[in-house]
Amino acid sequence: PKRTRFRKQHRGRMKGMSYRGNQICFGRYALQALEPAWIT
Repeated sequence: PKRTRFRKQHRGRMKGMSYRGNQICFGRYALQALEPAWIT
């Protein structure tokens, strides 16, 4: 069927460097991701 109740979206693709949310807000230490991936 074309329309279902909870249809899954096409995720697209992650490309390029992050430019938002990549600076430390509080404290001196932070975690850094080494490769792009979906967070679930």
